[in-house]
Amino acid sequence: MIRQLKESLKANNYNEAVYLVRFLSDLVNCHVIAAPSMVAMFENFVSVTQEEDVPQVRQDWYVYAFLSSLPWVGKELYEKKDAEMDRIFANTESYLKRRQKTHIPMLQVWTADKPHPQEEYLDCLWAQIQKLKKDRWQERHILRPYLAFDSILCEALQHNLPPFTPPPHTEDSVYPMPRVIFRMFDYTDDPEGPVMPGSHSVERFVIEENLHCIIKSHWKERKTCAAQLVSYPGKNKIPLNYHIVEVIFAELFQLPAPPHIDVMYTTLLIELCKLQPGSLPQVLAQATEMLYMRLDTMNTTCVDRFINWFSHHLSNFQFRWSWEDWSDCLTQDPESPKPKFVREVLEKCMRLSYHQRIIDIVPPTFSALCPANPTCIYKYGDESSNSLPGHSVALCLSVAFKSKATNDEIFSILKDVPNPNQDDDDDEGFSFNPLKIEVFVQTLLHLAAKSFSHSFSALAKFHEVFKTLAESDEGKLHVLRVMFEVWRNHPQMIAVLVDKMIRTQIVDCAAVANWIFSSELSRDFTRLFVWEILHSTIRKMSKHVLKIQKELEEAKEKLARQHKRRSDDDDRSSDRKDGALEEQIERLQEKVESAQSEQKNLFLVIFQRFIMILTEHLVRCETDGTNVLTPWYKNCIERLQQIFLQVCGKLWLDNKHWSSQPQRLSIKNIIVKFVRTLCSTHSPFQFMPISPPYCCSSECLNLNSYYATEIPNCHFFTLENLSVI
Repeated sequence: MIRQLKESLKANNYNEAVYLVRFLSDLVNCHVIAAPSMVAMFENFVSVTQEEDVPQVRQDWYVYAFLSSLPWVGKELYEKKDAEMDRIFANTESYLKRRQKTHIPMLQVWTADKPHPQEEYLDCLWAQIQKLKKDRWQERHILRPYLAFDSILCEALQHNLPPFTPPPHTEDSVYPMPRVIFRMFDYTDDPEGPVMPGSHSVERFVIEENLHCIIKSHWKERKTCAAQLVSYPGKNKIPLNYHIVEVIFAELFQLPAPPHIDVMYTTLLIELCKLQPGSLPQVLAQATEMLYMRLDTMNTTCVDRFINWFSHHLSNFQFRWSWEDWSDCLTQDPESPKPKFVREVLEKCMRLSYHQRIIDIVPPTFSALCPANPTCIYKYGDESSNSLPGHSVALCLSVAFKSKATNDEIFSILKDVPNPNQDDDDDEGFSFNPLKIEVFVQTLLHLAAKSFSHSFSALAKFHEVFKTLAESDEGKLHVLRVMFEVWRNHPQMIAVLVDKMIRTQIVDCAAVANWIFSSELSRDFTRLFVWEILHSTIRKMSKHVLKIQKELEEAKEKLARQHKRRSDDDDRSSDRKDGALEEQIERLQEKVESAQSEQKNLFLVIFQRFIMILTEHLVRCETDGTNVLTPWYKNCIERLQQIFLQVCGKLWLDNKHWSSQPQRLSIKNIIVKFVRTLCSTHSPFQFMPISPPYCCSSECLNLNSYYATEIPNCHFFTLENLSVI
């Protein structure tokens, strides 16, 4: 088992390793393993905290493995080796006091610690173990079937564990990310049922660990998972429903990403409501109310997940909710978290139903927060549009589209459209002409507005026209602008059309990013659908790079196999095959470099635009003497943080755009906290597939290689050197 433990650690299977350590610990209670050898192994675990030039998260894991095993074996070890255990505890306490905790704000669900503190996981576990020690290692929730056979097991031959040396740190080591413990309930929330263990009670740790383990084991089968959760042993001694709901929301809101896909938690809660219709829905409603009341301090990413879960959940229960209880949002600033949340929930519900149904389910007083009717806005469709430039061409295009005109016929109609940006007729053909794009896109999308399929067919049929009109960067941006004007009231249609345009290469990812940060979208900048589009765009870019890289690696492996066969068997025809493969590899290499350049440009655009709009906001507030900390500013800062946490594998830093004024530190601190968090993990960034690092100089921050463990001393990372390029 020690060999298996080492193999698990070398293979970065740290969850499996934790369970192995706990199993070995429980074998001490069965008198199978001698207590002194277990103490020696724990001493080696804690000795990792003395290692130099290793990431903090490595040290964190070994301390966690030690502390999390003590509920099972702490009493036995302290009875037999109290002096040695005191020494290990002293070393552990010393480490916990000196370790960096700058990652905590990035991983907290709420910025406020009231009513429940959001503690870092090692600090919380240490407090729980300290209380357990004070209570003389008495706990009531760990199943110990071997106690029935203690009189027999105590006479068994005990074995000493072989000496265990933690595997050394390597560049391939991928350690678990740090966490913040999610707390939503305490004993006051269920005054009539069993008392909920306190946050620093080891019983709380054991119960939550077991529930997390059940979800991890059965998450692919929601019915089985729900049945296992409600059948938790000892459920009569605890308010089980409160624990289950808290654990599920803890995983759903875990930052930077939940352990499983978001929809799993929705379906699991639905199954739980079906299994216990008389109790769990009430607890879930209570939790929803608590989350709503704390929206002001909730992380924006978690608010997004809350919106997606709640709307999906309502769609499975006929959209029934006591909306009048949330009428306080009607008197607040529309940009405040509560009215924005209600608006986004209703919009998501409309995607899962239809507009009139949503209008009918909410009280008339909520009409201001209801989504607009998702109809197409065609600017050339009424009589007042006769004087608009391009109106006559729009009529001709409409007739041509209905007559199933070819691309050449469409080009012929658009040829006579004047270019408002061009003073002289220099016959530049189909260079960027905003009026051509506007007339063509408006008319085509209007005629294809019946369904998603109609719109997709229109894009496919006139793909050549789109590519010609949107040949330049300005053209791509204008196509997106016009599409947004047409479907302004239908966010879902906007999202799917942008997705389709990227897939068909009508627009590129950088154009989408520029459009999202453009002035035309400033009013909708904080809306959820905008950020869904941006994250989808980044994912597509990353997957595209990975796909080409995989093709390149396969071609290289194939060439290597051919070389090996040629060395074993003289085959003249292999020279011709090698030549074809080498040409293919060269082409793929060029594609990889081009894709990586596009990906770099996408990140460049995103971070530059973030810096620009945040700086403009700060300057405007300084000039007007108004408060910087507006709801818009909080949303924007946390969106920047979200991009860092979920999609960034590489940052470039220079000193072009940042001044050293104190007002800019809040923006810089996002970057500081992000880098510190990831530098402490020393693991390749695994939340979003991205291309391997393309290191441009020794001054770049390469998050997929060796991370600096002391950021304050990092040679490139100063507050005057913080501009993403």
